[in-house]
Amino acid sequence: MRMTPRNVDNVNIMVSSNPDRAYHHGDLRNALIEAGLAALEAHDASELSLRALARELGVSANAVYRHFADKDALLSAVAAEGFRRFAQAQRDAQAASHSDPVATGLGYVRFAQTHPALFRLMFGRFTRSCDSAELQEAALAAFGQLLEDSRPAGHSGPIDEATMLRALARWSLVHGLSHLLLEGQLSFFGQTGTQEALASAVLQASGLGPAAQGRGKPSTKASS
Repeated sequence: MRMTPRNVDNVNIMVSSNPDRAYHHGDLRNALIEAGLAALEAHDASELSLRALARELGVSANAVYRHFADKDALLSAVAAEGFRRFAQAQRDAQAASHSDPVATGLGYVRFAQTHPALFRLMFGRFTRSCDSAELQEAALAAFGQLLEDSRPAGHSGPIDEATMLRALARWSLVHGLSHLLLEGQLSFFGQTGTQEALASAVLQASGLGPAAQGRGKPSTKASS
């Protein structure tokens, strides 16, 4: 009797003609995630094909099913890994700049510009509707990094409301700026230079830069 290949989210997965190769790949789950991340460097998430990834890694359909029931399950794991790398990029930018808020903001924008399809997957409708505990944990950890970056110098302990609001304000700024740049919505702006130079100028003008750090402090200059 002829068997019909299983269909996963309208993506047909072809069984490898070399079953021995298919089941001796090693850490297949991580290999599939890495392959998914690599695919997103050239394609949108909607174009990602389980069949193509399985063929690229030389594995069978059954080998893929052991780790991911369908395409959404793989995308969820890819997005979770994206958030982990995103959080690490924020930590690296913070360490390299000695916690300069403009530099850490540029790290956010740079990640979005460097990995646009992954960034859209991480912050898109798919992630909002996904109930993966791994994904939600990774996303919260990434926001936790933003909260830590928003603490006043020398402050520790529980996050207070002022820090939370400061983190939300920074997030709104850098996230909105990242999307505007990704979608080409700032092309009308006449400033010369790279997108990163424009992003830096916007972040400086927004009040994140060193020139704004003294705002709100009472003047020590004697009044005349």
